[in-house]
Amino acid sequence: MNLDKLSIFNVDTIGVYCFTNNKYTLIPTGLSPEVKSKIREVLATEVLEVHVAGTSLLGIMVAGNNNGILLPRNVKEEELREMKKLDLKVSVLNSKSTALGNVILCNDKGAIVYPEMEKDSIKTIKEVLEVEELSSATIADVITVGSVAVVTNKGALVHVDASDKDIKVLSNLLKVKVEVGTVNFGSPFIKSGVLANDKGIIVGTSTTGPEIVRIQRALGD
Repeated sequence: MNLDKLSIFNVDTIGVYCFTNNKYTLIPTGLSPEVKSKIREVLATEVLEVHVAGTSLLGIMVAGNNNGILLPRNVKEEELREMKKLDLKVSVLNSKSTALGNVILCNDKGAIVYPEMEKDSIKTIKEVLEVEELSSATIADVITVGSVAVVTNKGALVHVDASDKDIKVLSNLLKVKVEVGTVNFGSPFIKSGVLANDKGIIVGTSTTGPEIVRIQRALGD
C-alpha cells in the first residue's frame, strides 16, 4: 500500500483540509501542482478542488464513504451543484452540527455518530451511506468520534486512550480490525493528521517512524 508524508498550507493537519474515499479526493484550492500530484498518486483517486460552506476545511465539513457523501446544511447552492456531479450519492444533512467529518465515523460497512445526532439525521446517514449498521457512541470519552479516528474498509486507527470496550464496539460495527495510536508526534486526534482510503495513506510530516508503523498495521494490507 502506498504511504507518504505531506503538509498542506505549511501545516501537518492534512485531514482537516481534505476528504477521500476510493474514487475521489476533495482538496481546497491553492495547493501546488506537486502536492496535488502526490495526493493523486498515493491515494490513486481523482482529485477535485472544491469548497464547502465557503471554507477549505473539507475534512471537518464532509463525511462519507464509497457509497455517498454527506454535506452540512450551510453548504452553498453552487457548491452543492458541483458536488452532485460526482458519481455517487450526495446529500445535505439537516443536522445542528455542521462539522460532519468530526461527528460521523464510517466506512462501507458501518457508521458511528456522536451521541447528540438527531433521529432524522441518523436515518439520512444510513440511507446515503448504505451502511449495514449505525450506532451512537463515544471514543475515549470524546463525543466527536470522527475527530479521533480514521477508518477504511481495511482497518481503523483510533485515539490512543480508547478502551477495550470502545475497540470492541468499533470493530463490531465497522467490521475491521482496530488499533490505537497517535499521529503528528503524539496527537490523539487521528483524523487531523491522516488521509486514507483502501489504496493509500498520507500522514502529516511530523508523524514519527513508530507512529507510521502503527498506522500501516492498522490501515494497510
